[in-house]
Amino acid sequence: MGPGEVALILILTFLFLVLLRVPVSFALGLSTIPIFLFHDRLTITLLFTEMFQAYNSFLLLAVPFFLLAANLMNAAGITDRLVNFAKALIGFLPGGLGHVNIMVSMLFAGISGSSTADSAGIGAIMIPAMKKEGYHTGMSVAITACSSVMGVIIPPSVLMIIWGGVMSVSIGGLFLAGIIPGTAIGLSMMVTMYIYAKRKGYHRTPFPSFSVFISSLASAMVPMLTPLIIVGGITAGFFTATEASLVAVLYSMFLGASVYRTVNRERFLSVIYESGRFSAIALFAVGTASAFAFLLAFFKVPDAIVSHLAALQLGFTGTGLMIAFAFLVIGMFIDAIPAIIILGTVLWPVAESVGFHPIHFAIIGVVSLAFGLVTPPYGLCLLITCALGEIKVSQALKYVAIILVPMLVMLVLIIIFPGIVMWLPEWLMPDI
Repeated sequence: MGPGEVALILILTFLFLVLLRVPVSFALGLSTIPIFLFHDRLTITLLFTEMFQAYNSFLLLAVPFFLLAANLMNAAGITDRLVNFAKALIGFLPGGLGHVNIMVSMLFAGISGSSTADSAGIGAIMIPAMKKEGYHTGMSVAITACSSVMGVIIPPSVLMIIWGGVMSVSIGGLFLAGIIPGTAIGLSMMVTMYIYAKRKGYHRTPFPSFSVFISSLASAMVPMLTPLIIVGGITAGFFTATEASLVAVLYSMFLGASVYRTVNRERFLSVIYESGRFSAIALFAVGTASAFAFLLAFFKVPDAIVSHLAALQLGFTGTGLMIAFAFLVIGMFIDAIPAIIILGTVLWPVAESVGFHPIHFAIIGVVSLAFGLVTPPYGLCLLITCALGEIKVSQALKYVAIILVPMLVMLVLIIIFPGIVMWLPEWLMPDI
């Protein structure tokens, strides 16, 4: 079988299983079985060997620990403190609560590393508050869902950890590279919210007093040290990404149990259970997607794609836009983790052939896949926030489209100007 036939069998089998409502992680593994059965050099034992090798990674331990740290921060009531600080900082602007929503997502992204944790934790507070202040429910849901995608762009990021492990890219470099693009995307959403609020005539809250600002800053300062500890520690070489995830868990436990005293034994056990359950779902997809990606590599599908695209002569920018489009499309249908393992390994030779740096390529992929969290039919963050806002997904789509436009503009700028991504890593980690 040639690369075209193998790719066709894998993709069609996978799509057929998904249409039958088989979970994506299982569909990825099951779609590889026909190839293993009909090729005399491949055996089913090799399928399980590839899956085990994917799991046998010290770096992957960081995923459940970062998720546990995010859930502990949520249980400790960190979100409330961040909301109060954001209100004091920018709540006086037109559409103040919308700006607060975005700002809290940016702050919490530097703590959690997970967009789903952001959308659930922040949405439970901000969506009812915005509805009470007269904001349209669709806009309240859309701004919460779209701003939550920064959870996987602003470090620490679970997707960057997966990408670094799969593609052998520096985790510290990826974390540094995500700071400017993540911040820029957040600011673009705030500009959109400002224009929308001015047109709709949303009221603004009074300008806060200096004492209120200082007290809210003091209350939020301790949890906001988390990204500095994690990113700074990894960049300075004090600990690895996996060790940093443990530091984040210990710091979260200390805040919840000793400082704020909001996490008792029962709450702690509940958080561990939920974190373990979600980690199992995410990490199972790593194994099945790795087997899928192994077959693509075994039959030289990436090489075939490179040769076909080389003939098109798309150049640096054209190739970057094509890569972003591919990630955007696949992110609409499957979870980001298997998408990274499958599409990342396939498209990297294409990106490398036109001169992309591994970190620049990674950020394009992560940002593009993040948009899939708010675009149907997958759109996990959109589904979560719609459930919190008690509306149908169709009622929020118009507002999601309004917010996505400037976000897509920022993605194009990231592709065209590599310096947006590479400046911080090259400055702080010159050997990168």
